[in-house]
Amino acid sequence: MNWLARLDVDTETLRMAGVSNDIYTWHQKLWECYPDEPYAKRDFLTRIDQLEGACRFWVLSKRKPVCPQWCPVDGFSIREVSPSFLSHRFYAFDLRVNPVKMQLIPRNADGETVLLANGKRKRGKRIPLVKPDELRSWLIRKGEVRCRDEETGQNIPGGFQIIEKKEKPLEIRPMVENHFRKKEHSAYHGGVQFRGILEVTDREHFIKSYQAGIGSAKGFGFGLLLLAPINL
Repeated sequence: MNWLARLDVDTETLRMAGVSNDIYTWHQKLWECYPDEPYAKRDFLTRIDQLEGACRFWVLSKRKPVCPQWCPVDGFSIREVSPSFLSHRFYAFDLRVNPVKMQLIPRNADGETVLLANGKRKRGKRIPLVKPDELRSWLIRKGEVRCRDEETGQNIPGGFQIIEKKEKPLEIRPMVENHFRKKEHSAYHGGVQFRGILEVTDREHFIKSYQAGIGSAKGFGFGLLLLAPINL
């Protein structure tokens, strides 16, 4: 079972609740949709859309969220995502993600992999993707391979493919910097919004992609697929 909640809150109410234009602050406030489980591992997806004079928050979870105190009751709506909703072949989708690529693994002058103090391999730096052709290829790959299983090393299929038609091409909006501050560090995630049509190629893996989200930085409001079934 999945639940999709929508929270519409005006900017003045958010200001009074102490919610600033900081995606980490938003992430913390949305935990209040689950007041009885403050120490649970994050198992929900979020998205924040900035509207004129307001913000719209989305929360997708297997646990049923509740209306937090800072959200007006009439601004909170929730629906169960039924199995039949995820049984269609084609969907119009709206997706905001953090598309990145990894630099090559750092190596020393002898060509050996650089290790951290704990003995683990140092990872390459994540670099945001900004060019339209790179972004299109990134999304197509996510439909083919959502991620890699860390235990087996096998690729996990995304379960969908992008359908581009002359009258309905894939829409790729320019990257927007989403800034946040965590403790004494400040940084940002590059957010890119895609809109288009997808076709389900593997139902089981598509549902898992929907539940798990697409791409990285899911705890900062990225990866949640907004779907509308269509007929082609």
